Amino acid sequence: MNQDWEDRVAATWAAFDDYAEEDAADFRAAVDALVAELPEGSPLGPFEQACAWDSTGHSDRAVPLYREALALGLSQASGYKGRRAKIQLSSSLRNIGQAEEGVKLLSAELVAPSDELDDAVRACLALCLSSLGRDREGLSLVLGALASHLPRYQRSMANYARGLVDPLD
Repeated sequence: MNQDWEDRVAATWAAFDDYAEEDAADFRAAVDALVAELPEGSPLGPFEQACAWDSTGHSDRAVPLYREALALGLSQASGYKGRRAKIQLSSSLRNIGQAEEGVKLLSAELVAPSDELDDAVRACLALCLSSLGRDREGLSLVLGALASHLPRYQRSMANYARGLVDPLD
């Protein structure tokens, strides 16, 4: 879509916190109105709708829309939004008791080209792993992601993170 549409979507999301919980349907309607402007078959539509359902507490309604957006080629239309969809889909899958599928989806993202979403991938993957009782693996991911942001102890934390899942002794 064009920049004007993207700007209006961003403005709608910027106003999300202004909506009270009981106004969630109004927020989703605002997103739906923007989606109605898109050409049929655009992967941006189901992606934005999935985000709206997800953000208003309905992971169950978001999952099929994230899947639709990805199936329609969201990753090809926008690699960044495609990666966001995979992160958010995995989180939603965890919320509805399908964490194993979230782990599979995000494990592939660990070897994807690096971007600013790398830490979000690791954080959501850690939550999925924890939901499956694999807390050490999850903690390793989170510590590994955190290590690069620390003013000191970066090497130590990175080594501790690796040691949680691959002990040398």
